[in-house]
Amino acid sequence: MEKEKHRFLWGNSVSSMQTEGGWNEGGKGKSVYDIREATENTSDWKFANDNFHHYVEDFDLMKDVGMNCYRFQISWSRVNPMGDGEFNEEGIAYYDRFIDDLLERGIEPMICLYHFDMPLHLAETYNGLIDKHVVDAFIRYGKEMVDRFSKKVKYWIVFNEQNLYHVPEAFKISGYMHGEKTVAELYQIAHNVMVCHAHIANYIHETTDALIGGMLAYSEVYPATCKPADILAARKWDEFVNFTLLDAYTKGAYSKEMMTYISANNIDMKATDSEMEAISKQKNDFLSFSYYASTTIDSGAIPDGTAPNLYLQYGKKDNPHIETTEWNWQIDPLGFRDVLNKMYQRYRLPVFPIENGIGVREEWDGVNPIEDDYRISYHKEHLKAMYDAMEEDGVEVWGYLGWGLIDILSSQGDMEKRYGLVYVNRNNHELKDMKRIPKKSYAWFKKVIASDGKALFEGEI
Repeated sequence: MEKEKHRFLWGNSVSSMQTEGGWNEGGKGKSVYDIREATENTSDWKFANDNFHHYVEDFDLMKDVGMNCYRFQISWSRVNPMGDGEFNEEGIAYYDRFIDDLLERGIEPMICLYHFDMPLHLAETYNGLIDKHVVDAFIRYGKEMVDRFSKKVKYWIVFNEQNLYHVPEAFKISGYMHGEKTVAELYQIAHNVMVCHAHIANYIHETTDALIGGMLAYSEVYPATCKPADILAARKWDEFVNFTLLDAYTKGAYSKEMMTYISANNIDMKATDSEMEAISKQKNDFLSFSYYASTTIDSGAIPDGTAPNLYLQYGKKDNPHIETTEWNWQIDPLGFRDVLNKMYQRYRLPVFPIENGIGVREEWDGVNPIEDDYRISYHKEHLKAMYDAMEEDGVEVWGYLGWGLIDILSSQGDMEKRYGLVYVNRNNHELKDMKRIPKKSYAWFKKVIASDGKALFEGEI
């Protein structure tokens, strides 16, 4: 019997700290982001695009443009102010209304449980996810959210871009506040995060009929030249940063090459038998990822003895064959197609790109919509690459979520780096009126979604 075709999901993704605001309302506790101050080129994180107060308006825009899926993040400190204390019923009720309002508009919610905003108490007291107490606290929090929302929410993500915990970025996003940032600590954090994912995945499958997908920021890294050493460095990066996590999601074990490296270098991940058993039991229903850009790696710039997880710190080299943004993110739609294939052909689970977009500095003149043809071009070429992967390569893709529908703070807190189809009238240091103004790309995307992508190939847009 032919398998029932999955409904294609069109939508967008956000995180709580880049979107919500409401930092001191509704019983929310502080996260590590709430104490970060504005700089010359960045905002603080207290208001974001004020989705906390504007989300109904934003959902109406999503419905109007035709989106039927929204990946949002529950703020851990909003529903549990200390992270390991009592749950905040006011915060939970907020997300309950939020989910109902999505469903009323025919928009499928997808929950992400963690997108870097560690409760401040857990960061200051335990140093974040390097500590097993925080692992236990996260599992308790995650299970509570599953209990509360799984009857309404079909799609779940545990960690945003989980492979970032396999690279030095882990020390910025795990609640780690002090230490020497050693390779051994990096592996401890990466393992603890996987333990959390495994326990939530197992719990979802034991207690619900919801679907869970592992997520990574797929780092498409080409060899800088055809030198064998460059090719080896690019392959090792893929193995240690991408494939070992995908192996854990699909095979219940880390990659053999990574485990051999750990053993040879006497690295102690502080993994227990029960933790490895939990990882071995977990299953994922789909594989999801973010994709924005690609780069290359030059093996000659990497010092001898460097852990593969750190290769890009030394060996990153711009690709002269592709265009770049002003933030030096190199635009590569063919890389998107390649990633879709590497994930699907190797693991044969449905794949779901849930972040894709281009950040550009934009200013509104107060009257006319922003003419963002560059954004239309970016999404058009990436969508065409996705359809080529589906129709020519046989990749099973469940949907396409952009980053994002509405302008939000960038990952560095910069409101000037805008990704949205809708302009939000604020800048880094002035909130203004927060008015939402659709850009040219909004009308373009509305036609794409209405045609279920067919307009991309029929000369209509």
